[in-house]
Amino acid sequence: MSRDIQLKERWENVVQLLSNQFAEGDTLDLDAIIYLIGVQELGKVKQTFKKDEKIELMHIAICRLLEPYGYYEFEFFDNDGWPHYKVKEDLPPLKAGEQSVLMKEAIVNYFIERELITYLIYSSVRTVATCHNHQKKLNLHFYRKNDD
Repeated sequence: MSRDIQLKERWENVVQLLSNQFAEGDTLDLDAIIYLIGVQELGKVKQTFKKDEKIELMHIAICRLLEPYGYYEFEFFDNDGWPHYKVKEDLPPLKAGEQSVLMKEAIVNYFIERELITYLIYSSVRTVATCHNHQKKLNLHFYRKNDD
């Protein structure tokens, strides 16, 4: 299977899993998934965030997602528990489509790293079932808007 096809299938499975859990019938877009990862990385999943904090959450997610690629490095948590990263290497100039592919690949790898998604070559139904089992095993703290 080509790398592009594999990434496309894995991305679709990530979107399906997260959309089923958080979007109540809608399909999450790339920005929404980045936001969820930021919330996960902050660890304050039941908190309501202001607009500027939501932007910071997306920044946290982007830094964390691109850290394995050598672009960012975790530095410290501030007194409020927010993670801070430093730039290790500037991102190369990328076209919009290339940026999207890089972020999708990084997101897929993020969830594979956490063993939330592992068997992405199977059917979507099988994948979602596998993801839910791993989610409980890993005790991830993603919540839907109405969960307490």
